[in-house]
Amino acid sequence: MLGYDHGMPNFLPSDQENRLTRDVYSVSQLNHAARSILEGSFPLIWVEGEISNLAKPSSGHLYFTLKDEIASVRCAMFRQRNRLLSFTPENGAHALIRAQVSLYEGRGEFQLIAEHMEEAGDGALRRAFDALKQRLAAEGLFDAAHKKTLPVLPRCIGVVTSPTGAAIRDILSILQRRFPALPVIIYPVQVQGSGAVAQIAHAIRTASQRRDCDVLIVARGGGSLEDLWAFNDEAVARAIHACEIPVVSGIGHEIDFTIADFVADQRAATPSAAAELVSPDQLEITAVITRHHKRLAALTQNYITDTHKTLHWLIQRLQQRHPGQRLRTQMQHLDELEQRLHHTQRIMLRHKCSTLAALSSSLHRYTPLHRLAQLGIKQHHLAQRLHQALHLTMQRNQQQLMSASHALDTVSPLATLARGYAIIRTMPGIPSPAAPTVLRTARDVTPGDKIEVRLAQGRLSCLVEGVHND
Repeated sequence: MLGYDHGMPNFLPSDQENRLTRDVYSVSQLNHAARSILEGSFPLIWVEGEISNLAKPSSGHLYFTLKDEIASVRCAMFRQRNRLLSFTPENGAHALIRAQVSLYEGRGEFQLIAEHMEEAGDGALRRAFDALKQRLAAEGLFDAAHKKTLPVLPRCIGVVTSPTGAAIRDILSILQRRFPALPVIIYPVQVQGSGAVAQIAHAIRTASQRRDCDVLIVARGGGSLEDLWAFNDEAVARAIHACEIPVVSGIGHEIDFTIADFVADQRAATPSAAAELVSPDQLEITAVITRHHKRLAALTQNYITDTHKTLHWLIQRLQQRHPGQRLRTQMQHLDELEQRLHHTQRIMLRHKCSTLAALSSSLHRYTPLHRLAQLGIKQHHLAQRLHQALHLTMQRNQQQLMSASHALDTVSPLATLARGYAIIRTMPGIPSPAAPTVLRTARDVTPGDKIEVRLAQGRLSCLVEGVHND
C-alpha cells in the first residue's frame, strides 16, 4: 500500500531529512502494488463490448481492446484459454468476456485478463437457456417417469404451430400421405415475437382441457437461437409438463434443441419427423390387417377340418360301442353275479352254523368257572398275607429311619449353626472356576475375594477386605 503522512507538517531543513521520514516507491513497486490491489479487490467479472485493435502474435496469445460508445479497456487472453473459444474473434465483433481486473506492470496500463469469451448476442441467450434448463431439470420436469406413451392409433392429432408457416404444410403433407382419414386440429399461434409465448402456452392448455385429440404436436421451422426462443420459455415448458395428453416436439432442425424438447414426452428432429412419429402408416396397417385376415381364415379352415374329423371318429366309436348293447350285456352279467351271491351265502351260512355248534360243545366241556372259583379263594389268602408282610416291613423301616435320623442329628453341622456358628465357602468361580470349597484357614483367600457365609437360616455373600493369619 502507498504511504501518506497524516500528522503534523515536517519542518526538516533538507531533502535528505525529508526522505528519511517518507515511504518512497520505485515505479515497479508502485505498479506491482497497484496490480495486487486491483486483482485482490475484484472477483472474476463479465464485461461486454466491441472488439477492436485485435492482435494475434506468434505466441498464440490474443491482445485486443474492448470498447463501447464512451470508453475502452485493454484486454489480453492467453493461449491456454483462447484454445477453448467456440468462435473466431474479429474486429468489430461484439463479445462477452469473463475476466480478471489487472494491471500490466511494464507500462502501468489498466487491463483485463480474459478467462472466457463468447459472442454477446447468442452468448446471453445461451446462458439463460442453460440456467433455465438446470433449474427445470432439478425440479424433475425432464424426468422419464413423467413421459407419457404415444398412442399407437390416435383418433385425432392436434398441432400447435403457425398456420402460415412451412412447418404446418410439411406436417399436413406427411399426414395426408401416411393416413389421410386421420382428423387434424390446428391450434394457430405465433411462433416468435412478443406474444408467441403466451399464445403457445394457452394453446397447449386449451388442447389439454378439451381433449379433442389423442396426441399434440408442438412445431415450428428452423431458425436462429433467438428465432426459437419462444420455445425456451418457462411458461411453455410448464404448459407442456402439465398437459394431460402426450406432447411431441418438432422444433427447428435436427441440430436445434429447445427447453420444450426436453419437457416433451418425445422429441422429433423436425416437424415432418414429428408427423411421421405420431401417425400410423396406412399401407403398413393395411398390410398387417390383410396378413392377419389370411392367417385367421387359414386357422378357421383348419379348425373346421379338424372338428369334422373328430366328429366323424366319435360317430364311428359311438356306433361300435352303442350303450343299448352294452347295457344288455351288463344286465346279464348282473343277473349271473346275483345268483352266485345267493349260492355262496347259503354255503357260508351252513358252514358257520356247523362251526358255531362245534365251538359251543367245546365251551361247555372247558368252561373256566370252577377254575376261577379256586383262584379267587387263593387270591384272597395271598392278599391277607401280603397285607401283613407290608405292615411288618413298614414298622421295621420306621424304626430304622428313626435310628438313622437320631444319628444324623448327632453329627449334622446344622445343630452347630443353630448355636451361632457358620460355614464359609468360596463363591463359584472365585478364585477359580472349580466348585465351591469350604474355607478352613485364612490363607485360603486373599483380599478382594468373594465368599459365601451359610448361617442357620440363609446365606451371606461377602467380600474379603483383609486377611489375618493369627
